[in-house]
Amino acid sequence: MTYAKQQLSKEKVFRDPVHNYVYVKYQVILDLINTSEFQRLRRIHQLGTTPLVFHGAEHSRFSHSLGVYEIARRITESFAKNYPSKALGDGLWDNSEELVTLCAALLHDIGHGPYSHTFEHIFHTDHEAITRQIITSNQTEINAVLKKVSPEFPEMVASVINKTYPNRQVVEIISSQLDADRMDYLLRDAYNTGVKYGTFDLQRILEVMRPYHDGICFEINGMHAVEDYIVSRFQMYQQVYFHPGSRSMEVVLNRLLSRAKEVFGESIAETSQVPYLLLPFFANEFNLDDYLQLDDGVLNTYFIHWKRYPDDVLADLASRFIDRKPFKSVRFTKDTESLIPHLQKLVEQSGYNPAYYTSTDDSFDQPYDAYTPTKKQIQLIQADGSLVQLADVSPIVSAISDRSEGDNRFFFPKIF
Repeated sequence: MTYAKQQLSKEKVFRDPVHNYVYVKYQVILDLINTSEFQRLRRIHQLGTTPLVFHGAEHSRFSHSLGVYEIARRITESFAKNYPSKALGDGLWDNSEELVTLCAALLHDIGHGPYSHTFEHIFHTDHEAITRQIITSNQTEINAVLKKVSPEFPEMVASVINKTYPNRQVVEIISSQLDADRMDYLLRDAYNTGVKYGTFDLQRILEVMRPYHDGICFEINGMHAVEDYIVSRFQMYQQVYFHPGSRSMEVVLNRLLSRAKEVFGESIAETSQVPYLLLPFFANEFNLDDYLQLDDGVLNTYFIHWKRYPDDVLADLASRFIDRKPFKSVRFTKDTESLIPHLQKLVEQSGYNPAYYTSTDDSFDQPYDAYTPTKKQIQLIQADGSLVQLADVSPIVSAISDRSEGDNRFFFPKIF
């Protein structure tokens, strides 16, 4: 048996709070999990600053990645059992695509850095591009494992994540408006934050999911389960992902990293407070190895050191982040936006530099982009084999389609 399909002598299981068990039968999957690059994901929170608001949300990119793999495994298993291809071009599932699907599902987030989105904004990194680089670089353990399957296999896995893989069914299992990634993070984030409105009937969705010529569709008798998923996503964004407290701590983190970049971008004396692992990023001269040295713990350790740094702004912002002292915020609209310069002036008069102690932020999100040309719609297959778009037959989804929900906020320090 080739390495590609080499099975473990006994199926490996990981206990999981969301899926109960994550099943691994292929040696290549277990080998990927045991790489240093994948193990790094244990040290990166899935939800960035959200644990500072929802204290149970301590789960990692590692557990999420295993969850996405498990959902993809269940999908491919269902397709192989119920919709196996019998002739070339029949639009059914070709199970030779199983391994590339499972590897892409497992590795889809491998390029995330510490406090992912805030870090990306400050240092202009791109976790998706770095994901592809980790997979295709001959310097990584992941690449070495994937090459055991075949020399071209790393590029195949990377192309799935890049959405350029020729089989659209494989791509849509990993990345679409209803994919293994979104299904896992909604359920996992709801579980760990302790909220109920992020849950939906995963099993029912998997039962009505099926392949067709151009991708993935869902049987129309499962429409209500798909509706439930859309509504759950909408509620999670409004109540958890865009929670004002979490956004406030993101602003503090953003300003802290911005100040650090300015302070340590200049000539500095060698002390224990110097963030040597961050210096390549301050200079915009980092490589893949530099990137893979970082995780949430590295940044938090530097932040603790900076609480005693002689720069008052850096020390104060580090204290605010480590000791959870969020900025306050107020909502503003187009009618009140003109007041922001006045508010910034008041902050400055109180002794704070507005560049580091004020910010604006919006939380607008479309729960379902029904008519965005670049995003393929969720398709429902009818009894006669014809396809209809979800938003065209679901009054619930139609009501929230293409409507941006959220608010604009002005953030400032709490003085008293």
